[in-house]
Amino acid sequence: RLSPEIRQLFAGLPGCGLHNHYAPTETHVVTALTLAGDSGKWPVLPTIGAPIANTQIYVLDERREPVPLGVVGEIYIAGANVARGYLRQAELTHSRFVPDPFSSDSSARMYKTGDIGRWRTDGTVEYLGRNDDQVKIRGYRIELGEIEAQLALHAQVKEAAVVAREDTRGDKRLVAYITVH
Repeated sequence: RLSPEIRQLFAGLPGCGLHNHYAPTETHVVTALTLAGDSGKWPVLPTIGAPIANTQIYVLDERREPVPLGVVGEIYIAGANVARGYLRQAELTHSRFVPDPFSSDSSARMYKTGDIGRWRTDGTVEYLGRNDDQVKIRGYRIELGEIEAQLALHAQVKEAAVVAREDTRGDKRLVAYITVH
């Protein structure tokens, strides 16, 4: 989301553009988008851009089949910049780094991001959110379910729910709700 502050900053920097790069931790930068010209005309929610060289972006359905243009699916990343897996986490590696059925290389893998998006007619990918409870706060990825599970371990906690709240714009924080036995 482009804030009014970002627009104002670039309005005072004629000739400068904004470069947006999308890259989960498990990859290097995989898409790029450059916004140039009048920042007042930039979209409020820019796309994450188009794939860079040596990168394949797939938007797939639950059967890992490509979805048509404009249809929502999960974003998968393949190519030279995808990590090999998670250190000492074989089960997680197996679930997230899956065979790439679109590659002629039988050993090729693609990364299952958990990000939801869709292809646009201009060849860019629109990011629409997550398909799980993962949130990002100040650059850190947080799994809300893991926090809820830890809270539920307490003897007096019957149920727990954790959400990311942003009561003041730009100040996101975790809030836990519990019921007791």
